[in-house]
Amino acid sequence: MEKNKARVSIILGWVRIVLGLLIFSFGVHLTIYANIGLAPWDCLGMGIANHTPFSYGISMTLIAVTVLGVDILLKERIGFGTVIDALLTGNFVQLFNDLNPFPENDKLWLGVPVMLAGFVFMALGMWVYMLAEQCCGPRDSLLIGLGKRLPKIPIGIVEVLLWGAVLLLGWLLGGKVGIGTLLSTFGAGLVMQLVYSIIKFEPRKLRHRGLAETVRLLLGKT
Repeated sequence: MEKNKARVSIILGWVRIVLGLLIFSFGVHLTIYANIGLAPWDCLGMGIANHTPFSYGISMTLIAVTVLGVDILLKERIGFGTVIDALLTGNFVQLFNDLNPFPENDKLWLGVPVMLAGFVFMALGMWVYMLAEQCCGPRDSLLIGLGKRLPKIPIGIVEVLLWGAVLLLGWLLGGKVGIGTLLSTFGAGLVMQLVYSIIKFEPRKLRHRGLAETVRLLLGKT
């Protein structure tokens, strides 16, 4: 009975992860639709695409794989959440971009609140899928890994520092930078910190299961 409960919990966790990634990806889509400058990770992806034959989607996948390697070096756990994130997030963002029925935004007064709303959805999406405790996506694992090594710094501020470094690299590669880029670099982490303070969520306290442990539970082994 306990083994069956564990299996059901893991499978329901996968559903939670996919739902959380949908919410997160919608938030990313909003930051792109705002059209006031690319967010740091998107800026880096576009910068790589500018200098290679790869598309934006492939560039983002390559970034995810590279960051995954850093996560391993930081000894962060790699779980099904990490794999699902790497496979689905870029595709979900592209899906929302393709389905968007509205014309391209060219108004700053509209772009700013749309981008801020995107940050809220991104934070909520992370909250939803992190609660599955099957490890974070590559970039979020990097954030948590750095956060653990900087325990006295609020997690939102850690994200600001991380995004600032990513932005610099993306800008050097020719990624599009605008007001929204700066807003993303400094605003996304602060919005995340505000949202997590309101819902009383501290991601560094979660106990994530890695791939090996999850597989053992699915097979009924302890």
